[in-house]
Amino acid sequence: MENKLQTENQYQLATFAGGCFWCMVKPFDKWPGVIKVVSGYTGGELPNPTYEQVCSDTTGHYEAVQITFDPAVISYQEILSVFWQQIDPTDAGGQFGDRGSSYQTAIFYHNQEQKELAEASKNELAKSGHFSLPIFTPILPAKPFYPAEEYHQDYYKKNPSHYQRYSIGSGRAGFLERQWQQK
Repeated sequence: MENKLQTENQYQLATFAGGCFWCMVKPFDKWPGVIKVVSGYTGGELPNPTYEQVCSDTTGHYEAVQITFDPAVISYQEILSVFWQQIDPTDAGGQFGDRGSSYQTAIFYHNQEQKELAEASKNELAKSGHFSLPIFTPILPAKPFYPAEEYHQDYYKKNPSHYQRYSIGSGRAGFLERQWQQK
């Protein structure tokens, strides 16, 4: 028990909003050092919001993922790099086929070091030439994170055909391939 507790205390959290949370789990799930990825809601004021409440764009919440990771295996900088390559950081109106404030992008930092690393990565991306438009994605202090309903968790595993159709149909898959494969 003590070894498990000791290990868990060494883990860190990373929280990102990248549009539909279904599409933000799989990219992180495959990395060594990522312990778990939870779909949920953050950034708003209403405690324990439901999917329907968040999608109404009245709660101030974002659809987000919270990643528990082992920094001895994967760094926060590496996780930031994975995040940037899953989104269109220039879109202030949502992501791909999903529009509205609940689908906007954001990085939620859990400490001063994460804030500084996120700001540095955002500045680096802005200077990289990957995007001709300004980087919109804000860097915000972490707020309470509420796990989404169970049917949203690991959606890509539970509903692989629908997940694949959604990823392609929303425009996300094509954008990411065009934006990152060649560069």
